[in-house]
Amino acid sequence: MTTPEPLSPVSRTALSVARARAYESSRPDPLFVDPYAIAFVTAAGLEPAPAGPGSRLARALLAHGILRTRFYDDRLLAAGTDQVVLLAAGLDARAYRLDWPAGTRVFELDLGPVLSFKEQVLDGLGAVPQAERTALPADLLDPTWPERLVAAGFDPERRSVWLAEGLLVYLTAEEAAGLLTAVTGLAAPGSRLLLEQGRDLSRTPHDPALAHMTALWRGGLGPGTDGWLGGNGWTPEVTTLVRLGEVYGRPLPNPSATTAFIEAVRLPAH
Repeated sequence: MTTPEPLSPVSRTALSVARARAYESSRPDPLFVDPYAIAFVTAAGLEPAPAGPGSRLARALLAHGILRTRFYDDRLLAAGTDQVVLLAAGLDARAYRLDWPAGTRVFELDLGPVLSFKEQVLDGLGAVPQAERTALPADLLDPTWPERLVAAGFDPERRSVWLAEGLLVYLTAEEAAGLLTAVTGLAAPGSRLLLEQGRDLSRTPHDPALAHMTALWRGGLGPGTDGWLGGNGWTPEVTTLVRLGEVYGRPLPNPSATTAFIEAVRLPAH
């Protein structure tokens, strides 16, 4: 099986994330087990694990992807809501691999070719989702996606939890603000939003082997992501990658890393 065309360059980065999850799942002491990641990687004709130690940036991105997966897994399950929205879901198999409470509904939004490839692989495995899964082909830069989500059964009057994993860095500041504004309009008070604190792209080292990914980065809202949320109806809490490494027993070899993650709670409208 090969990746169907056309997949955008950004969509292809989902395979890199799946590769990291497959690598972690093969460890004797994994922080999580994603039994489907290796199937995505194999179907795309990629190696199942990173080859060799890699560059400093490659090692940092691998650690980042692994720790954020476990963090988001934990926070999604702890959110206490039966509406889960995965923005640019990519090859995220959480609807299948997490132990969701009865009645949970998971909405996955991404481009049609990504969802088609994903379902082709999962259907071939006979995989069964552990929640009510709704896959919604959508371009998140198309302003009509919120109304399509509601038409698919999402209830904006009830609490929800949203995940934008590895997404905003591929958007401009204007695009990122527009997307988060749309989420804000759909999120009832008490809803939660999980995403990365934006990075300063000027401090990202150049690595030709990773240029297929880093050349696509646009920076999103940058290091001020939490500030934007705080000024637009959310209370953000920031957790650094270094702290996550300590919490999960995976101390980072480069403790000066500035990457961080945000869990924001939607405030009542004034």
